[in-house]
Amino acid sequence: MAGSTAAFAPTSSTQASTSSTSLQAAMPDRLWNTMVDKTERSRAVPFLPRPINLDGSSPGDQGFDPFYLSSIPKNFAGFLQPPSWEETGGISTLYWMREAEIKHCRVAMLAVTGWIATDFGVRFPGAGAPYTDIPNAYNAHNILVDQGTMTVMLLAIGFVEFCTGAALVQVSKGELTDRDAGDFGFDGGLLKGKSAEAIKTMKTKEVNNGRLAMLAFGGIATQTALGEATQSFPYF
Repeated sequence: MAGSTAAFAPTSSTQASTSSTSLQAAMPDRLWNTMVDKTERSRAVPFLPRPINLDGSSPGDQGFDPFYLSSIPKNFAGFLQPPSWEETGGISTLYWMREAEIKHCRVAMLAVTGWIATDFGVRFPGAGAPYTDIPNAYNAHNILVDQGTMTVMLLAIGFVEFCTGAALVQVSKGELTDRDAGDFGFDGGLLKGKSAEAIKTMKTKEVNNGRLAMLAFGGIATQTALGEATQSFPYF
């Protein structure tokens, strides 16, 4: 049976080589090759190759991206407006992620400050009930939802988000080519007259403090909930 089977097998090495070459030609290039720099190691995870976009030039870039999300080739401009409206240069994955991170950093820093201030009994001057009746920050959300303040806040935040989204639309159209992610031109004068190196240092501090605030807010909220909503500063 083995001999009979061998009689039907191709004996030409040329034929096998041709089939192999055709198969290789049909296979697309590995996306991995465009997502990493194989000549360098990640600063944060040294046993992995460096994500292609994390070269240390951006504020707060420590090279930590073990899943290589920043290297995914995608145009995020479609999240702002339908591509059919007008042609755009697009928004890269890294730019979109940096914009999202710095926004979450700022919100988290405000959230941690607000949470602790509320637990210390800080209220706006002249604020009456129900604000003066809020026992702690953990219960503030539900109380103010029932009272209606959170609805007003939601509308205000939505309006701000809509307005700030215009900057990203301009970026996608190539009108703000020199805009850094998260830069809305408001720095309180802290960056005025500073060198490029000093500005990067300040922006790195903002990102690092924001990352810490995101972890802190998650820890504070979780610890308070585990304490049956009676926990207050220092939350342990």
